[in-house]
Amino acid sequence: MREVYGIAAFRSRQQVLRFEDILRREGVNVRVVTTPRAVALGCGLSVRFALEDAERVRAALRRANPGNLIGVYRVEQTGGRANVSPL
Repeated sequence: MREVYGIAAFRSRQQVLRFEDILRREGVNVRVVTTPRAVALGCGLSVRFALEDAERVRAALRRANPGNLIGVYRVEQTGGRANVSPL
């Protein structure tokens, strides 16, 4: 099975939860997930979102201006393998 989605990865769990709350309040469907191994930095958690919401997520990031953002990525998961690329 193939899944494609976006993630926002942060250095702290507190920031992950804060950004998840910001996006939920803006009506974006998100959830907290384990960060793929290909993104070797950070706290181990990321905010997952649908790629269709990528512009809304970027706009929220600009407004929130989190200092510990690692990056925003496109994840393509096939079976147990995840290919990650910058979004």
